[in-house]
Formats: sequence, structure tokens, C-alpha cells
Amino acid sequence: MTEFRFAEVRMGAGNGSSRRRTDALLNDLREGGWRPRAWAAFAARATASSAREAARRPRAAVEATALHAALLWAARDRCGRARTAASWLLAITHLGMLEGRTRLSAADALTLLRANLPALSDSAWTGPAALVTDFLDGRLARGTGTASPFGAYADALADASFWIPYALRHEPDPRWRGALIAAWALPLAGATVAAFARGRMVDVPRIRGLHPATAIEAAIIARRFLRGCAPGSSRNRLRPALAPGSQGRYDEHRTSRPAPCATARESEGRAGKSARYVP
Repeated sequence: MTEFRFAEVRMGAGNGSSRRRTDALLNDLREGGWRPRAWAAFAARATASSAREAARRPRAAVEATALHAALLWAARDRCGRARTAASWLLAITHLGMLEGRTRLSAADALTLLRANLPALSDSAWTGPAALVTDFLDGRLARGTGTASPFGAYADALADASFWIPYALRHEPDPRWRGALIAAWALPLAGATVAAFARGRMVDVPRIRGLHPATAIEAAIIARRFLRGCAPGSSRNRLRPALAPGSQGRYDEHRTSRPAPCATARESEGRAGKSARYVP
């Protein structure tokens, strides 16, 4: 029998320099009593530190900018472009979490792509694509020796930012929505609050050998596809009720509709032909 134990899992590998910098910032904020002046000093020091770390990794900054520029070009609407801009800002200000590396890895690019899938499309394929990229990026990072705190924290944020809106938009059952939100939002929120309260970073508690959020995500995807195939789904309601023996006439009428790029003359000819088959 597999033994499952709760443990605080350190997110990513590296020399720990980014963690020490963050711990120092959080500790100063705590010693300042979280007053407005302490928050202002925290924001100023964090911004200056992010700028220095990005300047030390110009190649990673260019790679992150190029990737997000392509995603911005492919974004489907204004909300998608805003999401991509926010993703770029988070990436460019946390390049120090790459620690000993100066470039983004293929695993990092996959993680950032998953975070921006809703900006590209709201189709049914985005759910399976998110599962596949979530499966690949961690294994790719470990297999190539490119695991880092940047990739680990980006992975958690990408999952939460993708799956919570996905569930709210495509899952009608509040119990499933609540389960997925609890699986992602509560651990991240709890670790964030604890970090500010203690004045040092706190790792997100996880269960070794068990990933409940992944099972919930797969179930929500399956439920969405099953609803699309159900007899009462909107896809099937579009098909008119047919009298016995009229299947052939309906098929002829359906296939005789003009293609979107057909000329006006072709459309008129096909419309006249289809009228002969209407009962």
C-alpha cells in the first residue's frame, strides 16, 4: 500500500539566493509592523531587486518578452491581451528566481504557455492542452536539469490562473467548482498569508504521491465533453426533428448549403437546387 505523508515541499532547485533575498524583504516588512511606510519600502526594494536581476539575465528577459509578444499577437480579445501583459510583467520581475541560470528553459516556456491558454482560445481543447503541458513541463525540467524556483512557482500560478476561471466558466455544478478552487486557491493563499505573517517564505503544503487537483481537473474536462454529447445539448438541438423517411432529404438539403467563400451566383444556384428536396 502506498503511504501518503504531508510534507512541506521546496518548490524548485537552485542555490537559494532568491529565497534569501525574499526572506530579507519579508522580514523587514514584518519588523516594520506592516505599516504603510513599511509596505512602501518593501515595494521599492522589491522593484529595485527585480530590475537588477533582470539586468543580469538579458537573454532570459528577451526570451520572455519575445514569447509574450507572440502570445499577445495571437490573443483573441482585449481580456486576453491584458492577461498576456500581466503574465509578462510577472515573468520579467521574477527572473531572479532562475538563480544560476541566465535563460528560460523549454519547461519554463511550456508553463508560461499554459498560463496564457485562455488568452488564445476558450475552446474545449484548452483543458486537455493544460493537462498535457502540466504533465510535460515538470518532467522536462527534471530530465534536463533545469528545475528552478522560477519554474516551480510559475507552474503553481499557471495552474491556478488557468483552472479556476476554466471551472467557473465551464462547470455548472458548484460542488465541482468549489472543489477545484479549494485544491488550488486555498494552499496558495494560505502560504502567502503565512509568509507575510512569519517574515519568511513558506512552502505550499503538498501530499507526496497524490495530486487531487489533477483528478478534479480531468473530471471537469470529462464532464464538459459529456455535456456536449448529451441528447439535450445545444449541438443536437440545432438539428431539426425529421419525419420518418425524410433522412435522405435532410442530408441532401444540409450538404447543398453554400460554402462561406462561394460566389453569389453559386449560392443562388445551390439554393434553387436545395429547394427541390424540401418536403
